[in-house]
Amino acid sequence: QVQLVESGGGLVQAGGSLRLSCAASENILSFNAMGWYRQAPGKQRELVAAITIGGNTNYADSMKGRFTISRDSAKNTVYLQMSSLNVEDAAVYYCNAFRMLLTARYDYWGQGTQVTVSS
Repeated sequence: QVQLVESGGGLVQAGGSLRLSCAASENILSFNAMGWYRQAPGKQRELVAAITIGGNTNYADSMKGRFTISRDSAKNTVYLQMSSLNVEDAAVYYCNAFRMLLTARYDYWGQGTQVTVSS
């Protein structure tokens, strides 16, 4: 069973920075991609950023230039560096990993880490 454990959330002032970490129980290069999603109260879960097995990255438009996704394959860990945070960034942030087996997609999720931004 794949386990993803997030850490690094917390309370930060608007304009501040945080770095989230997601430690995987398996080789992160065994996944087609890993990413970060977030969900604010009353809103749908949305993609924040993703990194593919080949190292390509993808960001939601509102995060471009402020957030950076990276990975350390030796530590089986994916990071999300967040800067210039604003109150709209407050949410529970979830780590995701997925594999494709033939045409089936298998998603794995962490338990989430809370990010709170004070104005």
